[in-house]
Amino acid sequence: MIEHTIPPVYNEEAKILILGTFPSVKSREQQFFYGHRQNRFWKVTAAMFGHPVPETIEEKKAMLLSCGVALWDVIASCEIKGSSDASIRNVVPNDLSCILEKADIREIYANGTKAYELYMKYTYPHLKRPIVKLPSTSPANAAYSLERLQEEWSRIALPLCKNG
Repeated sequence: MIEHTIPPVYNEEAKILILGTFPSVKSREQQFFYGHRQNRFWKVTAAMFGHPVPETIEEKKAMLLSCGVALWDVIASCEIKGSSDASIRNVVPNDLSCILEKADIREIYANGTKAYELYMKYTYPHLKRPIVKLPSTSPANAAYSLERLQEEWSRIALPLCKNG
């Protein structure tokens, strides 16, 4: 079993929650979300928020928090081969209450089909909170160009961002 060791990003002003599945090998090495250079999460969200693409972990956190976004993953621990979502087994879900009790989360979004499926299987039965499935920003999702991802992700009901 591999444990998720990256804490969630959120504050009391968060209005939306974006959930991935489980950190990739690169993300686990860097101890922050979407650490693989080819993952398009930071490019997509920066464009959506009208911010420059953040480079450092502190810049990434600041961008999310200034835009009312909380970020975490569905899984607390699992068996996984490398970074392959398809290989995920023996899932223990994260307890999202630490975020949901402190922030006024109005919408929850899944970064990809696997995050959506895992949320529906392990988390929805307890929370009864709907989740919106967005296409994955993973480099493995080659069917979506950066432009197409940005178009799909623009459906997020964004709170007003503070200037970046």
